[in-house]
Amino acid sequence: MLFLSMTTMMSNVAIVTALPRFQDYFSNIKDIEFYSRLMLTLPSVIIALFSLFLGHLIFKIGKKRSATIALTIFALTGSAGLYLESVEMFLFSRALFGIAIATLMIVTTSLVGDYFQGEARHKFMGYQSAFMSIGGVVFVVGGGFLSDLNWRFPFGIYLVGFLLLPMVLYFLVEKEQEELKQDEIRVVPTNLIGVYFLGFFYMIIFFILPTQLPFLMINEFHASGKLTGSIIGVAFLANGVGAIYFSKFKKRYSFSTIYLIALTIIATGLTAISFVYNVYFFFLTGILLGFGGGLMMTNISAWMLSKTTFEKRVKASGYLTSSVFMGQFASPILFYPVVRSLGIHNFFLAVGSSLFIVVLLGSLYKKLA
Repeated sequence: MLFLSMTTMMSNVAIVTALPRFQDYFSNIKDIEFYSRLMLTLPSVIIALFSLFLGHLIFKIGKKRSATIALTIFALTGSAGLYLESVEMFLFSRALFGIAIATLMIVTTSLVGDYFQGEARHKFMGYQSAFMSIGGVVFVVGGGFLSDLNWRFPFGIYLVGFLLLPMVLYFLVEKEQEELKQDEIRVVPTNLIGVYFLGFFYMIIFFILPTQLPFLMINEFHASGKLTGSIIGVAFLANGVGAIYFSKFKKRYSFSTIYLIALTIIATGLTAISFVYNVYFFFLTGILLGFGGGLMMTNISAWMLSKTTFEKRVKASGYLTSSVFMGQFASPILFYPVVRSLGIHNFFLAVGSSLFIVVLLGSLYKKLA
């Protein structure tokens, strides 16, 4: 389950260092700069759109069978960059790859709900998010080394899907409804729309880290690509630590309180960025953003699972996956005009300050409710 979760971090990060050379290889193609960036964003858009429907399909054909099919597509389409020779086929393979990633995300999230309850679920979700974060670091670094050898080699990382197939076939057990405790399959009269919105809002804010911070570091502080990548890598590691600490927070606080705590940590990190005068201080802000993000995302997933029944769990996981990736897609679009208007430094100050106001309003609402 943990290794399966790790694959969901590979939708973009494994090939990010190969894209400049991909662009050079197809330099004769018109608008290749746009297409090279589309290689990164296309899977996210596909995940956001198709997750709405995949949850229903997975529920019908089964989670284990869905994971087996998705891993096969993951390995075949992900590694297709080793030999494809047309930009159109590259983009088509990335679209299919996005469907595979969406399926794996929905399956792994819903299975956690099937396998674990209560505190055990919270602990495992922390480990799951930590594995995903560590996977992000490993795949970025590994892709970087491989791209120095040949721009096509990072696509070979996706062949790991074939290594995981035997593990899915032999070790993944799909529980039937009658195997679950009666109190686990009771009707839960709650509305998940609020949780979906909070997941969407979280990703809009958190995706500032990879989409806006590098521009500030490279353009304003003249940081090297290696240093920028290192700082983002540290943020990924802190993300995993935050996820692991979620179970400790859950023993003392409610889901809504943890969300506000995590939002406060993220607001502190974003506001602090606007006051940074030495590039190495970005390591500290990266840790704050990563820790807060890991705590928040694990909290949102656990919150969603606590509000679902066995029958609704797969579909609910699909909707949450769609909400999160829609936020990832929307983040740079929403914030681009703000950055242009305020400038990159003032942008971080404005967003951080606004989040403190959101936390204040959220806290007042909790007291009055």
